[in-house]
Amino acid sequence: MSSRPIHDLLHEDHQRLAVLLDASCVDGRIDDVACHEFRAGLLRHIGMEEKIVMPAVKLQNGGESLPLARQMRLDHAALAALLVPTPTPAIVGRIRALLEVHNVMEEEDGGIYAQCDELVHEHLDDLLEQLRHARPVKLAPYQDGPRGLASIERLLRATGLEWSP
Repeated sequence: MSSRPIHDLLHEDHQRLAVLLDASCVDGRIDDVACHEFRAGLLRHIGMEEKIVMPAVKLQNGGESLPLARQMRLDHAALAALLVPTPTPAIVGRIRALLEVHNVMEEEDGGIYAQCDELVHEHLDDLLEQLRHARPVKLAPYQDGPRGLASIERLLRATGLEWSP
């Protein structure tokens, strides 16, 4: 077994999601099937991190969250908000830009995944089993409107990115 099992499992999921994201918008055209699969996959991935990994890490870290946990949650909120409206090339571009920064924070040496592997080693088998069996997220219909766009703008600004629909 790898000495970085959490890192490896979640990195592989990042790669799978990157392929779907690339297929979501080709030559300025949105592919509805790829977008749907990406949306479902990213929300499941966020759930895996927020509901399984981060609580386990906090428990093993004496009740303390990792230093990067706040930024991770901000990014997740912005990504989830970007998945609410009907996808456009601009939205796919913003998701791509945010994931480029976000995934590095998680995957780099000493990043969130490395810290997770280090902290949860005693409960690793159970945690990996939970991750492998994480349930799909039930998707709501797309919601377009000014409130949603204002929310996206506010959340992206909090992550350090700007929004221009």
